[in-house]
Amino acid sequence: MRILSIGKTVYHDKLDITSIEESMLDSHTNIEVYDYIIIHGGDGTIRRVLIHLHKLDALPIFILNPTGSFNVVAKVHQVPALEEVLNQLAKGEVPPTRSQSIYRLNDDIFLFSAGNMGDLHHIFLSETLRFGLLEKGITKYILALLFLLPVHLVMTPFMLISKRKFFIFTPLGMIKKFGSFYGEVKKMQIDLKNGHNLIELDGDIVIIQENILHIEPVSQIKILTKTTLGNT
Repeated sequence: MRILSIGKTVYHDKLDITSIEESMLDSHTNIEVYDYIIIHGGDGTIRRVLIHLHKLDALPIFILNPTGSFNVVAKVHQVPALEEVLNQLAKGEVPPTRSQSIYRLNDDIFLFSAGNMGDLHHIFLSETLRFGLLEKGITKYILALLFLLPVHLVMTPFMLISKRKFFIFTPLGMIKKFGSFYGEVKKMQIDLKNGHNLIELDGDIVIIQENILHIEPVSQIKILTKTTLGNT
């Protein structure tokens, strides 16, 4: 069994673990030889790693070590603690996995969240507040929410009826579609009427240089979890 750790050096005396930085992914060949990939970080880190890897023919199983502020993917899939996982693997046990869909938005990918509505504004302001005592933890996100609350209360109804606004959040898949909100992703096209757009993808802000957005599911990955129930 071979394991690749991305973003942090990991050692276990009974496991073969190779550790690299995220910046080394492009030059690290033969990813397919690994049985598991450990990703240290939050949702944005997972997405950025998959930008490099999602087109491979055979992807290893992903082990998440959530160290971000929200870690939505890790919470949805109820991932166990890293030490617990490594000890299971060292004993020859095979932990269960869940499937996580990967979606394409033009040339970018995302796993659960995309849009140009309130979440974009919230992420932008939160990242602006990322300094000093606010650099770590969720305090900056709470402050950003409080600052933006009046704007959200006034503008959200108008954004929900706008054809140029959209928000995708698949953990709320029970709400298939409500105005410009999508809990389920099918093949769709959105015309933003503007050739330069800021879009939020899994907590990252990216620039899309097209007015037409093409969105669709493209593949799936396997994430190690505590239970196989409730696949997404």
